[in-house]
Amino acid sequence: MIDAHLHFWRIGAHGCAWPTPDLAALHRDFGPEDLAALGAPLGLTGAVLVQSQANDLDTDWLLDLARAEPLILAVVGWTDLAATDAPARIADLAHRPKLRGLRPMLQDLADDAWILDPALEPAVAAMIAHDLTFDALVRPRHLPSLLTFAHRWPALRIVIDHGGKPDIAAGGLDPWRDDIAALAALPQVFCKLSGLLTEAGPDPSPRVLAPYVAHLVEAFGPSRLMWGSDWPVVNLAGDYAGWRELARRLSGLSQPDDLAALFGETARRFYRL
Repeated sequence: MIDAHLHFWRIGAHGCAWPTPDLAALHRDFGPEDLAALGAPLGLTGAVLVQSQANDLDTDWLLDLARAEPLILAVVGWTDLAATDAPARIADLAHRPKLRGLRPMLQDLADDAWILDPALEPAVAAMIAHDLTFDALVRPRHLPSLLTFAHRWPALRIVIDHGGKPDIAAGGLDPWRDDIAALAALPQVFCKLSGLLTEAGPDPSPRVLAPYVAHLVEAFGPSRLMWGSDWPVVNLAGDYAGWRELARRLSGLSQPDDLAALFGETARRFYRL
């Protein structure tokens, strides 16, 4: 079992500005020891560690941790893709052990079409040159721009984090449903079955989540869909083991090869683990 999406942070260090104290379930340090204790009884054999802070200090810290932690198979870091020195920074990061991709945290940017800014083109070209992946942390309003971006850069492997964060709490299936299908039609676009519990609001029940999971499975299939816990953020709405079991049930997958893909092999191929 490979967890395709989880986080470590140390409150007040390495540029950590989130989570804030009002998020009591998250406002403490989370690191390798916590993951090892949580994952061992569940059969966790590896994980993809994803940045949670929009600064280089956090990425450098994660890479240092990953070097000494065999359970971490890959790191998805951050750097300012619009910076003039971004290609040089990307080249440096690409030579760091376990760095496999970058995530610019698009959901927090005021411009929904920021990803199409020509200033990013040298950085994206550098990512492709170094065979790095692109984690798209987006909300439904960003999906049309992400589709244009994916058409513009067909050689860039893209994974949509958290299913594109559909507005599950409000029952918002459309236009998310069509936009996801359009992205799934492109062979270089993958998706993470992660983060949906925290988008469901006060009722993260199977009944509420089922149509969203079903659409992601139908659109991407197990060969381009990978399960992620989004731990420890998942603690806001559930728990690690509960989300894993719920995702398995709602996926509707029963064949061993399909389940192996969803819970490990797709992440292994995408991130070159």
